[in-house]
Amino acid sequence: MKSIFLRTALLAYMFVALSAQAAPKEPYTQAGFNTRLAEQQQAPIHWVSIEQIKESLKGKAPMNVSFDIDDTVLASSGCFYYGKQKYSPNDYSYLKNQDFWDEINAGCDKYSIPKQVAQDLINMHQERGDQIFFITGRTAGKDDQVTPLLEKTFGIKNMQPVNFMGGHGQDKLKTKYNKAAGILKHNIQLHYGDSDDDILAAKEAGIRGIRVLRTTSSTYTPFPQAGGYGEEVIINSSY
Repeated sequence: MKSIFLRTALLAYMFVALSAQAAPKEPYTQAGFNTRLAEQQQAPIHWVSIEQIKESLKGKAPMNVSFDIDDTVLASSGCFYYGKQKYSPNDYSYLKNQDFWDEINAGCDKYSIPKQVAQDLINMHQERGDQIFFITGRTAGKDDQVTPLLEKTFGIKNMQPVNFMGGHGQDKLKTKYNKAAGILKHNIQLHYGDSDDDILAAKEAGIRGIRVLRTTSSTYTPFPQAGGYGEEVIINSSY
């Protein structure tokens, strides 16, 4: 018993001695990473995969499904960057310039990059027999080359003309969010988009809205808070 007591006392002494000899703490020189704090900052987002969306639709009849275009199915910031530099380098008034929309919709999207998540979603829905629509906040131009480009790029069956919802006042659309008018017009039951307006338009129309993450290289800032309205958010959907 005496031997055990002596060993315990010796270990305690060594611990105190080592603690006393520890080097003084240096102050941090920059912001670091704290795992506990990071975990506290994680939002309870409803993440879903394409496979889970497919499973949720099992047993349901074919339906009309819509997609936003910019940053949802196409990484198209290059077109908007070009337009801003050409028409209004110091502000965003180019978005209200019809010349910009005429030019951008007439073929600029041949330089836009298709998103893989869009192709995978479209493939899944067309395998179900769903009809695909595109509903965009863009203003229509004189020459719509967006419709044939999307048809060819994504292999759309029974392609419908793109719905350009920009440039219309609420008095004409009769909805708070412009895309809600397109959703209601085509009896859409599921809408995908990257912006808050996409999710809010789906809510206004009373349908399921699923968030696609905005392309990480997008010039459309500030970025929205994905999942901020309690909507489903697709994993790995920024590309």
